[in-house]
Amino acid sequence: MEAILAADIRYTIFFYNPNIHPIQEYLLRKEENIRFAEKHGIPFIDADYDTDNWFSRIKGFENTPERGYRCTICFEMRFERTALHAHEHGFDTITSCLGISRWKNMDQINTAGTLAASRYPNLRYWTHNWRKLGGSKRMIELAKEEKFYQQQYCGCVYSLRDTNRWRLQNNRKRVQFGKDYYQPDQ
Repeated sequence: MEAILAADIRYTIFFYNPNIHPIQEYLLRKEENIRFAEKHGIPFIDADYDTDNWFSRIKGFENTPERGYRCTICFEMRFERTALHAHEHGFDTITSCLGISRWKNMDQINTAGTLAASRYPNLRYWTHNWRKLGGSKRMIELAKEEKFYQQQYCGCVYSLRDTNRWRLQNNRKRVQFGKDYYQPDQ
């Protein structure tokens, strides 16, 4: 978002994440987005938290691994809603910050975004690689400067389950909600 602002591109944050569980985690992440948007004067759209729709689409894929087909379904659902909103409100481009994470499959994200945008005339998905040219490093720096909430898992209940399994197998504490925030280096 910082790079887009620096390029003087006007944009809106569309927050549609019915995959994030539990609600406490969803609200933490949403509030961080709102805080950033307000600080920088970026319009913010809070879309529905339609978890029933998300669970319905994921049914049968609860045990697929991270970066597997469950994630594809999740990305497609979220981009479908984003593209619809963009089409209905006159936007010509959509993109996502999901690709900044090294834990995500950029091709999987870009394919879902491109497919969703292709359903509407004059709408495109911007497949910019946010990881290049120090993007991932800058993400961490910015998270520390802003003292953002530090997410400990992807967001869905199955990612939480799998993260907690791994943590317990490696003698680590379960995910704790609302506890960890990035801090500037001392």
